[in-house]
Amino acid sequence: MSTYSRRSPGRDTFDHGYRAIVIRVPRVSGVVSVRVLAVCATLALLTLILAIISLTLGTYPVPLGDVVAALTGTASKQTHMLVLGWRLPRALFAIACGIALAISGAIFQTLTRNPLGSPDIIGFSSGSYTGAILVMLLLGSTRYLDIATGAIVGGIITAAIVYLLATVGGSVQSFRLIIMGIGVAALLSSLNSALMLSTSVDTAMLAAVWAAGSFNALGHDQLWPMTALLLILLAAVITLAPGLRQLELGDATAQSLGLRANRTRALAVVVGVALTALVTAAAGPISFIALAAPQIARRLVRGSGLLLVPSALVGAFSLLTSDVLAQRIGVPVGVVTVSLGGAYLAWLLISEFRRRT
Repeated sequence: MSTYSRRSPGRDTFDHGYRAIVIRVPRVSGVVSVRVLAVCATLALLTLILAIISLTLGTYPVPLGDVVAALTGTASKQTHMLVLGWRLPRALFAIACGIALAISGAIFQTLTRNPLGSPDIIGFSSGSYTGAILVMLLLGSTRYLDIATGAIVGGIITAAIVYLLATVGGSVQSFRLIIMGIGVAALLSSLNSALMLSTSVDTAMLAAVWAAGSFNALGHDQLWPMTALLLILLAAVITLAPGLRQLELGDATAQSLGLRANRTRALAVVVGVALTALVTAAAGPISFIALAAPQIARRLVRGSGLLLVPSALVGAFSLLTSDVLAQRIGVPVGVVTVSLGGAYLAWLLISEFRRRT
């Protein structure tokens, strides 16, 4: 491992002008700027601190010392149940869902080469929501794996439709993809409303509460299956990452380097939809994180391209922060993220309009 800066001679010159660390491991090598490491370390530390603070908050406040005692196994049975049985799974869910949404957003923004290309905007989240609702309302199932399957299938079908509508002359146009995605999302929103009106009041109320996006009533039974599936998908993302970075150069360049562009893109879409569907199945549709986290990460590290780790850490911290705020004001976390996301989307649209004009 070594460091160098822009002033280093020869081929060790680092183009961005930041001090960097060269990591050399058998079969793995890379260059990571010191700024990226500092940002990632800061975000990880802030997330850890906020997670510990979240364990002290709630209807029954728990002193920090009792939280530490619960984490070390020396607290009373009541405190142990309150901290580890109820509050810790919620904090871990927020972190895991934030990671999944942020990486999904980074994948789709890389594929579309557009900051608006997130599953929230281009309809994939709506497709996952529709698939989950069909399982809940028509099949009468509330099992996590059933809802997750329905959400993944719904998201993949929606993605296939949007990509088909956005394909012109054998290639997908990113701007057309976003426009078609917005249209499909609006259509699915109407379908979801019709489904809710066509079922019983009790079932519709249950689906409506879930649709607000909340970590209430989620515990270890739902956390561990979701975590296992998330780890599998993260391994798939790591495998696809080199190909996604080549796609950023354009299909022609990527194919000249030996990449099967269409196959890589299709696999990335499936993995990105699955990441969104995992969150939708567990907590309901949660907006804003997939849209904003990759862009915030790029501004923090002053980088570009596919930034998986910074995006994941921004997503984890953002969703955990939103959930802590949601608990304090007594609303579902989805309400908080939608409110923040609306303001962020307006700012992003204005920025894109100014940049283009």
